[in-house]
Order: sequence, then C-alpha cells, then structure tokens
Amino acid sequence: MKRTHLPLNGLRVLDAAARHLSFTRAADELAVTPAAVGQQIRALEDTLGVVLFRRTARGLELTPEAEGGLEALRHGFLCFEDAVRAMQAGQSSKVLTIAAPRDLTARWLAGRLADIAAADPELRFHLIAADEAIDFTEANLDVAIRLMVDKGEHEGVRIGGTEFCRVAGAAGDTERWIAWPGHAAPDPIIRVSDAGLAIDAAVRGLGRALVPELLVRNDLESGALQSLGESVDQGLGYWLIAPTPQWRQAKVKRLVEQLLG
Repeated sequence: MKRTHLPLNGLRVLDAAARHLSFTRAADELAVTPAAVGQQIRALEDTLGVVLFRRTARGLELTPEAEGGLEALRHGFLCFEDAVRAMQAGQSSKVLTIAAPRDLTARWLAGRLADIAAADPELRFHLIAADEAIDFTEANLDVAIRLMVDKGEHEGVRIGGTEFCRVAGAAGDTERWIAWPGHAAPDPIIRVSDAGLAIDAAVRGLGRALVPELLVRNDLESGALQSLGESVDQGLGYWLIAPTPQWRQAKVKRLVEQLLG
C-alpha cells in the first residue's frame, strides 16, 4: 500500500481500541463518539480486507490478524512522535536571528532584548544590520524589522505608530533641515543615511529632523532634543515581519509578545 493511501486515522483508532479493548473507552480518549470509533474500525477492516475485532461473552477481543500488526503499528506511532519532536526542536531553540536597521537596534531594540535576556539567561540573539529588502531564505532569519508602509507579503505586526516628530537640539539650529531617506527635506544642511544619524546631527545642533517618534522618546525625555510642534503621521512604521513558517514558530511568537509587551 502506498504511503499516500495509508488509513492513518483508522490506524490511530485501532491502536486506542486495542489498548482499551473497548470502543467506549477508546472514544473517550479520542474525544469522539463510540459510534465513530465503530465506523472507523469497519472502514479500516474494509480497506485491509481483514477482521480486526470480535465480540465474545467476555467482551471485545483482537483477532490474530490485528495482533500480528499491532507491535509494528505502535512502533510506527512512536517513530511519528520522534519525528514531531525533531521538527519542533528548532522552535524550542534559544537562538533568535533578527535583521533590523542599525538605528532602531541602537535606540530601541537592544534595550528591549536586554530586558528579555535578563528574564531568560539561556537566550542568544544574532543581530543582522539590514536597511534594505530582506531575503529570509538566504539570511536564515527568524524575523526582520523594516520601516515600511505595511507588512507586505509576510506575516507581521507594527511596532509603535506611524508618527514622526520634528526635533532639534536643545540649543541648536531649528530652521535648517537634516535629510535622510525617510524624509527628503528641502534644501537640507546635511544628508545622512538613516534616522539615527539624523537624530545625532540634531542633538549636535546641526538643524532639525523629522524622524520616527519611537526613536526619539529617550532623547526627548532626557532633554537632549526638543520637540518642534506636534507629531506628523507619515504613514511609515516599523514592522516586525516573517514568512508564515517562521511566524508560526513558538520562539518567534514569544519574541513578538515580549517586544510588544
């Protein structure tokens, strides 16, 4: 019989019924009705062309045909369990590979990961600096964080909002702009490669910058930066993303909960 034709549901019912020698107790174990157990056994008997159980004055008994295959069947189920545990081993791994922009890592992610690691000293993180498109297959990533309009083709959740702040140094230039790829400011005094460098330039008094609010909270609280008016919704946000298989991993689900908590 081809593997694709193996009656796995029926074999699972046979295993339970053979252990209990009772359709009723097998039904309780499998969370189905006794009638459903009887139907599965009859269907399995029709498929195999053998009788598996007989009712006697003493109750339900296995036929010699059923007994002849039972040891191998149970060994097969143990192998299935081993296979499942092996496939789940990667999900229980204590290593997480994360791709994220350098500025977000320095100003937000690293602090969060430090808190998470303090609660679980066995955790290990592999951080990859990534500001452009991510290839999950080549990079062997668990998750990535990108500044985007939406999550795109992957599973994902947004970290923080889409608000950007106009900021400048406490005593610096508040008129001229600092430009970066997320804000193409008109006639800037300086152009830099990411929001983190724009923030650094603003702290040093070079000018004002429009940057994600998520990145400047600490600088605003400490007084290193001043806010110039209300926040602006730019429609861009940091998205924590992964392809569906990675997103379903237990370790990734825990990470998402912890980062958003």
